[in-house]
Amino acid sequence: MNNIERLCRNSQSGGEFAHGYFNYLKQALDSITPESIDKLVEEFENARETGSTIFVAGNGGSATTATCMANDIGFDVVKKCGTDKPFRVLALTDNTSVLTAIANDVGYENVFLNQLKIHYRHGDKLLVISASGNSPNVVAAAEWVKEQRGRVISFVGFTGGKLKKMSDLVVHVKSEAGEYGPVEDAHLVLNHILAHWFQFKLRQG
Repeated sequence: MNNIERLCRNSQSGGEFAHGYFNYLKQALDSITPESIDKLVEEFENARETGSTIFVAGNGGSATTATCMANDIGFDVVKKCGTDKPFRVLALTDNTSVLTAIANDVGYENVFLNQLKIHYRHGDKLLVISASGNSPNVVAAAEWVKEQRGRVISFVGFTGGKLKKMSDLVVHVKSEAGEYGPVEDAHLVLNHILAHWFQFKLRQG
């Protein structure tokens, strides 16, 4: 039984469970080191300066975070700051025709890898999002980018899994295995932190 299940068992109402969940989410967020956030900001700033693309990939709830990042750090920063030097952020989760074709023809484990083989260029980065750090399709994509001598950034939870060992930068939300909700919540918070930070800094000139 993980912490979320214990909270459910020990709560007498939805409101009581929500309060406990909020407190536990705060603990999960506090496990992210400020140093890893600083390095994450540097990775994005470097990509913006060099005109490199940051490809983002994940499954399930992590796929929605990938989509949000492409919007919030790509379009939304341009809209709110008027900058002529945008962040090039592309979610590998959003083209359903490509995703389903690859999954059907050569296997779901290749849905991100095969897109990278088409679009990746030297200097680009890959940001992979996985609570377990072990999803085969994101691991395959990360392995391929490493083979190209590219940089891999990972948002992980639980123990960090395979991605923690192979990534150049890891933002780790420490939690017990199976606690997907708080980990995915925290990963989405990271997106909003980056978006708000860049919006403010770019407006300052």
